[in-house]
Amino acid sequence: MTITDVARLAGVSAGTVSKALNGRAGIRDSTADRVRQAARTLGYQPNALARGLLVGRTFTVGLITTDNFGRFSIPVMQGAEDALGPGQISVFLCESRGDRIREQHHLRTLLERRVDGIIITGRRQDAREPIGHDLSVPVVYAVTYSSDPRDLSLVPDDIGGGAMAVQHLVSTGRTQIGHVTGPLRFAAARLRADGAEKALAATGLPLAGGSTLYGEWSEEWGRQAADVLLRSAPGLDAVFCGSDQIARGVADGCRDAGRRVPEDIAIVGFDNWVVIAEACRPPLTTVDMNLRELGQQAGEQLLAAINGDPGTGVHQIPCSLILRESSRPRQSA
Repeated sequence: MTITDVARLAGVSAGTVSKALNGRAGIRDSTADRVRQAARTLGYQPNALARGLLVGRTFTVGLITTDNFGRFSIPVMQGAEDALGPGQISVFLCESRGDRIREQHHLRTLLERRVDGIIITGRRQDAREPIGHDLSVPVVYAVTYSSDPRDLSLVPDDIGGGAMAVQHLVSTGRTQIGHVTGPLRFAAARLRADGAEKALAATGLPLAGGSTLYGEWSEEWGRQAADVLLRSAPGLDAVFCGSDQIARGVADGCRDAGRRVPEDIAIVGFDNWVVIAEACRPPLTTVDMNLRELGQQAGEQLLAAINGDPGTGVHQIPCSLILRESSRPRQSA
């Protein structure tokens, strides 16, 4: 089917069909409705390339990520696609493997393809150098953030997430709460610990074991940390973990030491990595970073920038708590 076929069925000119299908002014609403109905009847699909040339857009955006596992970038991309409109704007996913040279290659390729905008994401919330300066298209950073305050960056509220986890544990009657997390060099680990420690201080409770235990993002570290905590704080009754992998290791370590979860020790993780959280014994209460919502907001902000209304600064997206068996309140005697 061609635009001429649509025009013939609707009883209008081909120019009127073009205006109606591209949302341009100058025709009556009733005429535009008749044209759209004729296009639906015939199964006519406008040529995307021709439409792009008409309005100066390609209706594509690029998403460059350092997350080669897809754990963070896939939910962000899904959220961005929700905002950009299914079937209206396509997303090109490029994985840089953390290599700046590869990242710049992807950037040049996307610009050569004349994408309308770019989203930069990854698996670390640490600040990074801008991907470029004075680019021909707008850029939005998601999960990670740009060191240039003129750029727009969207990140999870790690401090708020850490506080939320501890407040939940306190609400279940736990009073000796430890914290085990990843490497100190990671901003996410430091921020989550900061939120947890401040929430504990607000209740007048000390941190079990005396300090946050920094290590690796692994189950093995979780098992080791559980042993350290149980030795330094024999009355330990709860642990907030900086990731779900660590939390599953802590749960194993507590069980190996003869402690029941959650009857003796409650555990809360971070990430809501469903394959980990639901397979934990018992299923894991965890903080969700709401990455799909973050990606949706990144898509909305990118659309606004494409339309001439760019944002700036670092914006934090609230986390939420997903309740499962591992932090169930103690049963009263």
